Amino acid sequence: MKDTAFRNSRGKPALMSRTAAESLAVEGLSFLAAERARIERFLALSGLDPETLRAAAASPGFLAAVLDHIASEEDLLLAFATNRGLDPEMVAQARRVLCPDPEQSFP
Repeated sequence: MKDTAFRNSRGKPALMSRTAAESLAVEGLSFLAAERARIERFLALSGLDPETLRAAAASPGFLAAVLDHIASEEDLLLAFATNRGLDPEMVAQARRVLCPDPEQSFP
């Protein structure tokens, strides 16, 4: 199913609201959780475990960190974008909305 929520009427990427960026990041986390290997890699690289994931999700920067993780691997980024019917650039755009400072990174 193609998602058009992040596109304008001409099919071009629209300016993304914070709410839309947060929604995309939550979709990204769901995408990671859908496959054991994906979520295990995310947890290992972030230093989280299943028990601490819920608390971490409430912390500032967590959603941007999810998008950072997805964007860090081209194959993962392309799989997520294809799954959601999005231009891969939308992940980077959502990350910029959630954390405008390009130098800030998250664990």
